Amino acid sequence: MADYKTARVATTGARTAAIDEGLRAYMSKIYGTMSVGLLITALVAWAVGSNDALLAVLRDPITLRPNIFGWIVMFAPLIMVFTMGAMINRLSAAGAQLFFYAFAAVMGLSISWIFAVFTGISIAQTFLVTAISFAGLSLWGYTTKKDITGWGSFLIMGVIGLIVASIINIFLGSPAIHFAISVLGVLIFAGLTAYDTQKLKVMYLQHVQHGDREWIGKAAIMGALELYLDFVNMFMFLLQFLGSRD
Repeated sequence: MADYKTARVATTGARTAAIDEGLRAYMSKIYGTMSVGLLITALVAWAVGSNDALLAVLRDPITLRPNIFGWIVMFAPLIMVFTMGAMINRLSAAGAQLFFYAFAAVMGLSISWIFAVFTGISIAQTFLVTAISFAGLSLWGYTTKKDITGWGSFLIMGVIGLIVASIINIFLGSPAIHFAISVLGVLIFAGLTAYDTQKLKVMYLQHVQHGDREWIGKAAIMGALELYLDFVNMFMFLLQFLGSRD
C-alpha cells in the first residue's frame, strides 16, 4: 500500500513537472513570436517613416494626412486581425505564424508616420517605458493568484469604445477628445496586458491534457498576437504623452 501511495505521488509530481515545463515552453513561444513581430514592425516603420519618398506614398508630405493608400494601410491591420481569427482553424501553425509576421509588417507601415512627427530619441524612450511597463504587468498577470477574468468584458467594451471614439475624432479633430482617448487607452491596454497573460496561462492549463500539439502551436501564435496588440497600442498611447515632436 505504501509503495502504491509513493508511486502515485511520484507520478503526480512528474505530471505536474511536465505541465510546468510545457507551460514555460508555451509562454516562451508566445513572447518569442511577439518579440520577432515587434522587431519586424519597428524595422518597417523606421525604414518607411525615415524615408520621405516612401512615406509620401502613404501620406501628404506637408500635412502628413493619409492619402487613399494611407487610409487602406491604416485600417488593414484591423481587417487582418479579424481575418486571422476567422481563418485560424484552417491554417497550420506555420501558416498562422507567417500570417502574424505579415500582419506585423503591415502594422509597421500603418505607424511609420511617427518617425516623421516625433524625435527618434523620444520614440526609443517611450518604447523602453512601454517595455518595462509591459513586462511588469505581464509578470503580475502570470503570477497573481487573483482571478482577473472578470475584467475581460469591461476591457473589450473599452477597446470598442476607443475604436469608435478614435474614428469619430478623425473628423472632429478635438484635442480634448484626443487627450481623453490617450489616457483611457493607456489604462485599458495596461489592464489587457495582465488579463491576456493570465487568460493564456489558464487556457493552456485547461487544454494541456488533450496533448494537441497543433492546437498548442496555433494558440501560441494567437497569444503572441494578443500581447503584441497590447504592447503596440500601449506604446502608441504613451507616445502621445512622452513623445517630443520634431
